[in-house]
Amino acid sequence: MEKIIENDINNGLSKKKIKFRFPPEPNGYLHIGHVKAICLNFDLGKKYNSPVNLRFDDTNPNKENQKFIKCIKRDITFLGFKWDKESYASDYFYNLYNLAIKLIKKNKAYIDDQPKNIIQFQRKNYFEIGINSTNRNRSVEENLYLFKKMKNGFFKEGFCVLRAKIDMKSSNINMRDPIMYRIIKKSHHRTKKEWCIYPTYDWTHGQCDYFEQISHSLCSLEFENKRPLYNWFLNEIFDNNLKNKIKPKQIEFSRLNLSYTLTSKRKIQYLIDKNIINSWNDPRIPTISGLKKKGYTSASLKNFIKKVGITKRDNVIDLSLLEFQIKEHLNKIAFRIMVIINPIKIIIKNYPNNTIEWLKAENNPENINYGYRKIPFCKELYIEKNDFLEEKKDNFFRLYIGNEVRLKNAYIIKANSIKKDNNGKIKEIYCTYDPKSKSGTSKKKVKSTIHWVPIKYNIPINIILYHSLFNDKNPNIIKDLHKYVNYKSKEKIIGYAEIYIKEAIKSKKHFQFQRIGYFYLYKIKNEIINFIKTVSIKNKWK
Repeated sequence: MEKIIENDINNGLSKKKIKFRFPPEPNGYLHIGHVKAICLNFDLGKKYNSPVNLRFDDTNPNKENQKFIKCIKRDITFLGFKWDKESYASDYFYNLYNLAIKLIKKNKAYIDDQPKNIIQFQRKNYFEIGINSTNRNRSVEENLYLFKKMKNGFFKEGFCVLRAKIDMKSSNINMRDPIMYRIIKKSHHRTKKEWCIYPTYDWTHGQCDYFEQISHSLCSLEFENKRPLYNWFLNEIFDNNLKNKIKPKQIEFSRLNLSYTLTSKRKIQYLIDKNIINSWNDPRIPTISGLKKKGYTSASLKNFIKKVGITKRDNVIDLSLLEFQIKEHLNKIAFRIMVIINPIKIIIKNYPNNTIEWLKAENNPENINYGYRKIPFCKELYIEKNDFLEEKKDNFFRLYIGNEVRLKNAYIIKANSIKKDNNGKIKEIYCTYDPKSKSGTSKKKVKSTIHWVPIKYNIPINIILYHSLFNDKNPNIIKDLHKYVNYKSKEKIIGYAEIYIKEAIKSKKHFQFQRIGYFYLYKIKNEIINFIKTVSIKNKWK
């Protein structure tokens, strides 16, 4: 892309006239795929010191909503970008209408009142030649008259359309007399009931680029086959006498497809309608709002896009690469704390009764400026159930009868015996500790270190764990989506955290629950602290 731009500069394009735009349709929230387009446009804008417009393609009042516009602007700001001009396709409705009249007068557009299914049938497919509409040879005067009646609301919705007159025999179906205007009798979020005809994206896109003098129109690869149409429209309306005007150039790049995630707006809306997910910002889907709610940072998303790169070929990127980027960033900024989510009780038999010892721990070993915290240590503790086995197994180096482990930031303990309940489940583990093995003062080594919290001195917290929403690697191409949904993708549990967490949440939102994963402070309600898991410490993807 940079080579294309540099070549245009070498061929006479002034650097002052380089201009980009990001043109989302406000019919849903932005997702991870849009991050790629946003970064591409704004980074090129930064490289060439060029403005980037934010233009909303609001040409379909059936799907668009003001709330989507607010969220789109919020998401772009979250990513750290600032647009030069905020505009809307609806700003140019009169310009587009007048240009359509210009095409009709050139005998390059006509009104077609055939049923929709007939029009589709006549366009045929790539292996058949299209059939001309019976209305294709209407006179210019009749087309102008009918188009005016369309605009003034004389016809019912769906009664007729305005089509460009190009080539029904073209091997590119997009050139087989595409629709430019259709009748939609619904109030628009900005123009209200001023219009009852609305331009299609194909007609709007290039012309709005021309109105705003966008030099390079960057589009995803699905628009590559539409580039001839983009250029045809521009050639028909472009005035060579206006030497100070530039003709926009469309350049395509591949979409970003992420494994086990869904980016189709239509399918996301289906999941919402079927109550499979709660909303557009559900953390189980890769909308920017959903990822942000899950604890993803803007830096991690932008670093992910840099790692993926810009290509011309579609492919599916493994989710593990996105998770690696967030882990790499959170490792630098997350506050460390110990949390037990599946507790089992241990009693240190030789530790003094009714004694509390305050131990010192680093808040983030990657950043000395995070300082230290104090952790209360006492006789009775919780550890994770999966950190203990009654009998040793191969490659298990944590706590089992007769084995020693280090309690993080504390002492080395040894498991000696257990107590079971009437159902045979382990109720308590009896241990002894080595008083001379305190962390930071002892050189004694063991194979494993486990985390813990004191039973009397901890804070219960609510935790939401989100798992993959789909059991298929590429849900974007699945037809019967509901068959592949993981209906156990959301899990609510209670954890037991160090008491220092109450102090830490006053200034921090990103936490590493040591040995478990990274978590995001979602909300505090009725003094209950709620966390959402961002990502595991270990890579769960093969």
